Amino acid sequence: MQPVFYLSVIYQLVISVFHPHPKSTAGLLPKTEHMQRIQSFREFYPYYLSEHSKATTRALHYVGTTLFFVLLITGILRGQWYYFALLPVVGYGFAWAGHFFVEKNKPATFQYPLWSLASDFVMYFQWLSGRLKL
Repeated sequence: MQPVFYLSVIYQLVISVFHPHPKSTAGLLPKTEHMQRIQSFREFYPYYLSEHSKATTRALHYVGTTLFFVLLITGILRGQWYYFALLPVVGYGFAWAGHFFVEKNKPATFQYPLWSLASDFVMYFQWLSGRLKL
């Protein structure tokens, strides 16, 4: 992919974090309207939230993302790089459990891996800041 694409994703991620979003997923576009390929992060994020409509799914994402950051910081501070091998296991493990067993849908990671990862961090920090309910 071209560097312009990555810059666009980063820009849209920053905009999404600092601009207010609805505190709930109510009123989002129905999933059937997302059958076509999504073209921007701004368009993707509401879809991402609609795929996380149950509180338990979001809670499992928050657990996985928290453990991700704990392992990342621990690995850096201790200088033990094997912690980094666990990052995708805890990050995706909890999230995918929420999708497969609670939400009963297919994780957006399979179709939109970068936007999905960025959306997970946006959702996490919006939850921490109180802008998104559990």
